[in-house]
Amino acid sequence: FSNSFSFHMGRSTHSLNFVLVWEEPLGAPKEESSTGSVTHRKWRDTFMSRLQASGLLIEKVMEQQKTRLHFVLLSAPWSVLCYYAEEISLRAPLQVHEHNHANLNWSERLLQRLSIPNLLSHEVPLAPPDYYTCQFRANKLERFLGSHDRDSFFKPTQRHQVLYEILSRTAYGSVKTGQVGIDRLINDNVFTAAFPLHQPASGTPAEGPTLRQVLFSHWAAWGCWRKYQPLDHIREYFGEKIALYFAWLGFYTGWLLPAAAMGVLVFFIGIWLMETDVPAREVCDSGGSFVMCPLCDVCPDWNYSSICLAYKTGLLFDNGGTVFLSVFLSLWAVTFLEYWKRTSSALTHRWDCSSFQDIEERPRPEFTAMAPMTTRNPVTGAEEPYFPQTKRLKRVLTGCSVLLIMIAVVLIFLTAIILYRSIITVVIYKSTTGLISNSARRIASLSGSVLNLVVIMILSKVYTMLAQILTRWEMHRTQSQYEDMFILKVFIFQFVNFYSSPVYIAFFKGRFVGVPGNYNTLFGIRNEDVMWCRGCLIELAQELLVIMVGKQIINNIQEFVIPKLKTWWQRRGLRVNQDEEKKQEVSPWERDYQLLVCEGLFDEYLEWVLLQFGFITVFVAACPLAPFFALVNNWVEIRLDAHKFVAEYRRPVAERAQDIGIWLQIMQLISHIAVIANALLIAFTSSFLPRAYYKFTRDSSLRGFTNFTLATSPEFYNKHPNITCRYLSMKDTNGDYLPEYFQLLAVRLAFVLAFEHVVFTVGRLIDVLVPDVSEDVQIKIKREHYMAKEALAENQVKTRADESPSGDGPRSQNVQSLLELQLFLSSPCGFLRSYVDTAED
Repeated sequence: FSNSFSFHMGRSTHSLNFVLVWEEPLGAPKEESSTGSVTHRKWRDTFMSRLQASGLLIEKVMEQQKTRLHFVLLSAPWSVLCYYAEEISLRAPLQVHEHNHANLNWSERLLQRLSIPNLLSHEVPLAPPDYYTCQFRANKLERFLGSHDRDSFFKPTQRHQVLYEILSRTAYGSVKTGQVGIDRLINDNVFTAAFPLHQPASGTPAEGPTLRQVLFSHWAAWGCWRKYQPLDHIREYFGEKIALYFAWLGFYTGWLLPAAAMGVLVFFIGIWLMETDVPAREVCDSGGSFVMCPLCDVCPDWNYSSICLAYKTGLLFDNGGTVFLSVFLSLWAVTFLEYWKRTSSALTHRWDCSSFQDIEERPRPEFTAMAPMTTRNPVTGAEEPYFPQTKRLKRVLTGCSVLLIMIAVVLIFLTAIILYRSIITVVIYKSTTGLISNSARRIASLSGSVLNLVVIMILSKVYTMLAQILTRWEMHRTQSQYEDMFILKVFIFQFVNFYSSPVYIAFFKGRFVGVPGNYNTLFGIRNEDVMWCRGCLIELAQELLVIMVGKQIINNIQEFVIPKLKTWWQRRGLRVNQDEEKKQEVSPWERDYQLLVCEGLFDEYLEWVLLQFGFITVFVAACPLAPFFALVNNWVEIRLDAHKFVAEYRRPVAERAQDIGIWLQIMQLISHIAVIANALLIAFTSSFLPRAYYKFTRDSSLRGFTNFTLATSPEFYNKHPNITCRYLSMKDTNGDYLPEYFQLLAVRLAFVLAFEHVVFTVGRLIDVLVPDVSEDVQIKIKREHYMAKEALAENQVKTRADESPSGDGPRSQNVQSLLELQLFLSSPCGFLRSYVDTAED
C-alpha cells in the first residue's frame, strides 16, 4: 500500500494541499483482528484508492510515537485543479486592479476630513493585490493573468477548496447508506483528522515573512489592540467567510463606542439622582411609617425603610435618562445594520463574492452523494441531484415539532425555578434567624439566577445536537441553506431559553400576587412578590448580569482554558518526553495535527448576536452600562479570537460567503423586538411614567409619591382593628383598583403606541435614506463588468486575428470549428456574444 500510494515530495513540483490522519495504538499488531478495525481499514483503502483514481497524488507517512500516527499527504496536479476549479466555479484573475479601493473605515474617513492623525491605521506587509476576475474556464486559460505559472496560478485557499470538494464527494462504501465523504469517515473514527497545512510559523529573513507571520505580528498581537484589522490579509489566508466574521465584529465594536458613551452618561445621571431624588429620601427617612405586609406565608411584617440602599441602587438603572437611552439604542441598532449592509456590499465586491449565492454556489457534497434522484437544471440544462420538496417539507415540520417540545421543556424548567425561589425563601425563614433569615429573598433570588444559568447551558447543548441531526436529515441543497436552517432552529430555541427568565421578571413577576388575605397561588404555593416596585429594573439587571457575566466566564473557560489544556494533553500523548521532542525534528503536518480543530463560527455569532447584541438592545433600559461592558469585552475578544485562528487552531478550509448569512436577518428581528420591549419596559416596569403622572396631576416635587404607590391592606386581613400593613398596588381597602390606576394604564398604553410609532418611523426613514449599496460600489461593479468584457473581447479578436488562412488549411478550420462548438455547448450566451462582437469588428 505504501509503495502504490506514494510519491517523493522532494522531487515533486506540486505543493502539498491536504493531510489525512488516523491513529493506532503503538502496541497494536499490524494485522488487526477486530471486526471494527478490519472494516475501518477496508474503508480507508477503498477511499484512498478512489482518491487516487480521481487524479490526486498521495504519499503515506507513519510517525512512531506513543501512538502510531499515519499521515496521508494529498496533492492535486494541474489537470485536476483545472477540472475542479471549473466544476466548483472558482474565480481567476484577468487583470490587476490599479485603482485603490476607498477606505471602508468610517473613522479613518472622518479623521482624514478633519486633518487629524489617525493612530488606528498601520502599514501591513504582503498586501494582497486586487484583480478583475471572472469564473475560471479551462478552455480559456490563456486569457487569465499568470496562467503561465502553474505553481502559483491557483491560490493556496483555492487548492484547499478543490481538495476538500474531492474528499467530500468521494464514496468509500454504499452511497445509498450515506457512506460518502471525509466528514462521515471522521465521525466514524476511520480517520482522526483532515486539514490543510498552515504556513510556517517562523522563517529565515532571506525567505521573508509568511502571511501567517504577518497576521500574527500585525493582527493577533496584543500591541495591535488599537489598530485596524488587515481584512484583505485575513481573507487571503482564511477565506471570505472568516474574513467577513472579523469584519463584522470590528465594525460592530466600533459602533459600540457611541452606545457605550451614552450608557455611561445615563449611569452617572443615576448616581446624581441617588442623593437628590425626593422619593428615595422619603423611603430612607420613613422609619416605621410604612409597615409592609409579609412577602411570604411565614414571613413577618417589615419596614419599608429597610430597603433604602436597594431603592437608591435602583435609581442607577431606573431614571429619566433610560427613556432617552432606549430611544437612542433602538435607532442606533437600525442605523448600525444599515451601514453594515453598505460595508458588507463593498467587501463582497472587493472579494468577488457579490453573486456567489445567486449563481455560483454548488450543492453540498453530502447532498450530492445522498440525493435519491436527479433532475435537469432549468438554467444550465445539466443533470443535478434532487430531493423532493414535499419530503423535505415533512421533515422540516418534524423538526418544528421537536422545537416546540423543547420550548415547552424550557417553560417547565422556568416554572420549576419560580417554585424553587418561593420554596427556598420559606425554608430559610423557618430554619434560620438573624442576618441569613433577613436575606432569605436575596439568597433565593441569586441562587435561582445561577440555577437558571445552569439549566440554560444544559438545554443549549442538548438542543444544538438535536438541531444538527435534524438539519442534516432535512437534506438541504446548498451549504448556505443548510446553515440558515440550522441557525434559525437554534436561534428560536435559544431566544426562548435565554430570554424567558428576564421576560418573566420584567413583565410578570409580582403582578399576579393578589391582595393580603386573598393571595393567588401556583400549585398551592403563593406567587412571587417584589419588595420595592412592580417588576423593578434592579431585579431584571441582576438576572441579566448573572446570565451575561456567567455565560462570558463559561465561554472564556471553554474557549481559552480548556483548549490550552487539550493542546497540552494532546502534545503530551504524542511525544514520549520533552528531550525526545527536542532531538527529533517535528514535521509540519505533525505540528499542525497537535493544534485544535476549528469548529466553525456558529458559537461565536450566537454569543455576539443573541446574548450581547440582544441584551444591549432589548433590555438596555435595565442596564445602561451593558454597551460599555460589551465594548471592553469585544476589544479583548477580537485579539483572542485572532490568536486562536492563527496559532491555536488547525487551518480551516477556506469558504466563500456573500455576507454573514441569516445572522443579519436575526439582528434585524432583534432590533424590532427591542423597540417593543423597551417601550413596554419603560411603560410597565420602570417608575418613569408613574412619576411623570404624579408630577403632573399631584405634586411636581414628587412629595408623597411613595405613599401614592402603596395600598392599604383590606379590613378582613388586619390582625388588630387599628393596625394595618401596606403593599405595592393602587387599590382601595376593598381590593378594587382606584381610578388613578386606569388613568395611568391609559397613559402607559399611549406611551407604548407613541414610542414604537416614532422609533419605527424614524428607523424606516433611515432605511430609505441609507442605500444598501453605496454609489461608489455601484460604479465599481459596473466598471469591473465593463473591464472584464473588454479584456475578453480583446483576447477573442486577437485569437481570431492570429488564425490566418495560411496556417494549417482545413485542419486549422476544423480545430476552430471544434473550439466554437465546445464554446457553444459550454456557454451558448457567451458564444452568441462573441459571434456578434466578431461580426461587428
